[in-house]
Amino acid sequence: MKRRDILAGFLAGTGFAAANGYLWQQAVNITPEEFGDESLASTDFSQPLQIEPESDSETITPTTNVDKVRFFEDDFSDDIFLPETQQPLLTSVLLRMERVQRITGHGNYNLLSFDEMIKVARNYSSVGSFEKSELEFMEKVFFTNASEYGFLGDKVTNELTEKIKKADTYKVPYSGHYLFKNESLAYYEKLKSDVGSSIILTSGIRSNVKQMHLFLAKCSKSSFNLSKASRSLAPPGHSYHGIGDFDVGKVGYGAANFTDEFAKTDEFKRMLDLGYVQIRYTEDNRLGVRFEPWHIKVV
Repeated sequence: MKRRDILAGFLAGTGFAAANGYLWQQAVNITPEEFGDESLASTDFSQPLQIEPESDSETITPTTNVDKVRFFEDDFSDDIFLPETQQPLLTSVLLRMERVQRITGHGNYNLLSFDEMIKVARNYSSVGSFEKSELEFMEKVFFTNASEYGFLGDKVTNELTEKIKKADTYKVPYSGHYLFKNESLAYYEKLKSDVGSSIILTSGIRSNVKQMHLFLAKCSKSSFNLSKASRSLAPPGHSYHGIGDFDVGKVGYGAANFTDEFAKTDEFKRMLDLGYVQIRYTEDNRLGVRFEPWHIKVV
């Protein structure tokens, strides 16, 4: 397979990246000694995340982007993969994030910032501090231009270390999830009132940490196919869950709430009949994302 670089660097080149590395160091009080001879502040983040197209006779050649939306679980001939050399790094980051989630609990983890996550990791021996290479990897994933591997949605959060103020959120009873105390909460309460008690919040606010975790997990399960992962899950920084959108499902429907089957339920049909409900990723979207009848567009 022929490797090709898809990153020209980060948003503002080496200068921005080095500064961002310095912010990491300041936020968690990391000293150069803790990472060896070099600190994040002196790291050259201009080196791109190496990713490559797959060459396989069993893959499908797409004709339009809608093909990828419709057959999101298939492999396509122009899909982009993470190279084997970087796959163990993705796995180590994912495992450490999972240990942080067990410490904080799923609900709190949804609101966790990167600075907070790193502090938790340092303070609990059962998690262990993030390695320098792991921090670099997460920064590169966040600042990669996702359109290069097929995700064409907007980037709605530009700062990796952005923090969600818990005072601005509300934990929805019996859901384990949070919503913003503004349009999102009012929207959900109206929707539940209009549709009925059989509707439940299945995913609310998701911080950059949570979205990074979900995206890396999907990538791992997709044999490190970044393109396939992005057809089912917005890359970190691109999820509207971080600024107001939320997911709903049918009570007792379980995992089927996150499949096309939800579109066949009476709950979904009643939502559409209300007239004001919009779905973020429709069946005919051109963003390279699967149909998500459960994802409510708020912002």
